Parts: sequence; structure tokens; C-alpha cells
Amino acid sequence: MTEVRRRTVPLRSEPAAPGRPSAEALARLDRRWRPRYLMLAPHRLGFFLAMLLLMASGLWWALVQIDRVSGALALPYGVAPSLVHAAVMTFGFMPLFFAGFLFTAGPKWLHVEPWPVSRVMPPLLLQAGGWLVWLAGGSWGLLVALAGCAAAFLGLAWMTVLFIRLVQRSTLQDRLHARAIAAACLVGCVCIAALGLSLAGGRGDLARAWVLTGLWGFVAAVFVVVAHRMIPFFTSAVLPMVQAWRPFWVLWLMLAAVVAEALAVWLPWLGWAPALDTGGLLVRGALELSAGAVLLWLAYRWGLLQSLAQRLLAMLHIGFIWLGLAFVGHGLAHGAQGLYGSAAGELGALHALTMGCLGSLMLAMVTRVSCGHGGRALVADRLVWTLFWVLQLATVVRLAASAPWPWSPVLLAVAALLWAGIMAVWGLRLIGWYGRLRADGRPG
Repeated sequence: MTEVRRRTVPLRSEPAAPGRPSAEALARLDRRWRPRYLMLAPHRLGFFLAMLLLMASGLWWALVQIDRVSGALALPYGVAPSLVHAAVMTFGFMPLFFAGFLFTAGPKWLHVEPWPVSRVMPPLLLQAGGWLVWLAGGSWGLLVALAGCAAAFLGLAWMTVLFIRLVQRSTLQDRLHARAIAAACLVGCVCIAALGLSLAGGRGDLARAWVLTGLWGFVAAVFVVVAHRMIPFFTSAVLPMVQAWRPFWVLWLMLAAVVAEALAVWLPWLGWAPALDTGGLLVRGALELSAGAVLLWLAYRWGLLQSLAQRLLAMLHIGFIWLGLAFVGHGLAHGAQGLYGSAAGELGALHALTMGCLGSLMLAMVTRVSCGHGGRALVADRLVWTLFWVLQLATVVRLAASAPWPWSPVLLAVAALLWAGIMAVWGLRLIGWYGRLRADGRPG
């Protein structure tokens, strides 16, 4: 009987795509959470520190509201809690998110070499540490709060200088978005310094004015610049039938609207009487209503209806709608103040901006960057989508709490608890990503 010998052909693995590790290399990846992995990319460190501060500030404010309703915690207050809350919500975690985005995407915008993470780490640590100390100072006393404010100012000023140097190194002709962001960061530095000096001088009312100035002239300005550049781009990338439409006059219009709000903070301080009389308030309200209408039209023009088919994209567009609603709310509030002398609606309109617009855009943009740079699919899964809609609910509850009702303190506590819970769930999830290697095995 003749033996038939069979040849064994060794199986060869498919070659890996360019820039992508082989299946064997992916299998050997370290899946553990390690602090040193936070240094692999600027967004990892910036977003990680922002999440820590976001969760800490949310928990602190929820405890304050519970204490106000029940009195059970007997929390000590060294600085007015509303001022501590306003400052950390404006200047605390937002600039850290900005840093993670600007030092990761900014060099690509500008076609320059990025800073190493070790170069941006000191200013980010100064800001995160400074605002945590500021929160502690809310209970421990003014000097502690001022020390935290000083550290945060140094950190933001340092970060701003690093970003300006990136802009200066670029040879691109179109640097308008980057220059506008750099200018807004300078406004933020001035506002934090003035906040600390005002508080040190015992002028809490002046300190609040500087926080409002920073909210509109720094944080909102950065958001509208990024929205002008990224929302049309993201929309056209996902929905090819929607053209990326972003003429520069739209950017100037949005910047003019938020800068006008920042300047309007100071009209009463400058002694300009028409700012507070009936005619002046009605004119201001009409201008804000007009700006809100244009922004709502712009949301439609950028593909709002088409975006609803894609969750992550819809989150961006819905967040932008809140910006238009915030201006409409301010217009109605100032109109009512001019006609009836009541400014009750202004605080609600302010939270339409902060929780509704800035909170929703933060949730959408940070999720998108974290997925894209973490080697994950650019989608809002069930968890993120649920958190987004709970955030919309929390915003509506906070708007309702702005009305002068007997149960407003309870509604405020509910809104604060919802915010703290949303940010804790979201933050813990993404912190777990930042300390691990990319899911697809690529660097970064």
C-alpha cells in the first residue's frame, strides 16, 4: 500500500494595514490602567484633570443644595457658595477641556509640531490643583480660596502663552479660529486675576461681574469659535448630502453676540443710566431676541434635522440650539424687566447657556474626541445617549427652579443631584479610557 504524504502548509497571518499593529501585537497590548498612559497625548491628561474637577465640583454643589434644603449637613462656608460655584463652573474644568482639545487638535489646525505632554503638564496641574483648593476655600476660608485662585490664574496664563506660541509658529494664512481662541484665553486670564483681586478687596459683587464677563467673553467665545469650525465639518463628514457651510461672517456674528453680553455686564458699573431704564432694557431685549433667532436659524442651516439620524452628531446640534434659546431667554428676561421691573428670568436664561448649551456641547465634543483618539467608534452608545437626555431633563428642572416658587429650592437640589450623577457616571467611564492604551493599538 502506498502511503500518501500530505504537505502541511503553514498558515500566514494577513499583513497589518499601514499604521496598524498586527493581530499578534494587539493581543499583547497592556489593558491595565496606568498613570503614565495619561502622558501619551495632551487630551488624555487635560481631560482626566477636567473630569476630576468636574466630578468634585458637581458633588460639592449637590451637597450644598441638600444642606440648604435640609440643614442636615451643617456645612461651613468661608466664601459665598454661589460665587464659588459660579467661578469653578466657568473657569475650572472648561479650560482643562480646552487644553486637551487645543494641544491635540490645535497643532493639526496650524500645521505645527505639538508640544510634548510634559511641557503642558505644569500649567494643567496648576489649574486643576488651584480650583480644587478654591473649592476647599469655600469652606475653609477666604485666604485658601485666594491661594487657589492665584494658582489657577498662573496655570491659565501659562497655558495661554503655550497656545499663542503655537499660533505664532504657524505659517498658515488662515489662523482666524486659533487667534480668536487665543484672544478669548487672554480675556479669561484677566477675569480670573480680577476675580481674585475683587474678592481680596471684599467686593463680592464685583467678583461676580468678572465671572460673568469670563463666562461670555472667554468660555462662550471659545465654544462658538469651535462650533463654527467643527459642527459644519463633523456634519458634512457624517452626512455627505449636507455641505460644510461656515462663512466667516457667521463667526463674526456669533462672536459679536457673546462679546456684547460680556460688555453689557459693565454698563451699570460704568454709570450709563440708559442701561437700566425701560427703553434701554427693551432695546437690549430686542437685540438678544434677534441674536437668538439668528442662532436658531443657523442651527437649522447647519443640518439640525438631518443630524437627528446620528446620535453623536445630534448631541452637537441640540447643544447649539440651547445657545439660541439662551439668547431668547435673556431677551425675554430683559424685556420683562423693562416693562414690569422683574429680572426673575435672567438666571434661568443663564443656565440655558451653561447647563443647556455648554454642558451639552461639552458632553458631545469630549465624547467624540475621546472615542476618536481612543481608537473607538465615533458613536454615542446607549449610556452616553441616556446621559445626554438626562442632562436635558436636569437643565429643564434648573430653569424651573429659577422661578420664584415655594418649591424652587427643592427643584434646585434635584437639578444639582442630576448634574452630579450624570458627570460622575460619564467621568468615571472616560477616566477609565484615558489611563489605558488605545483600543485599536495605535499610538496616542
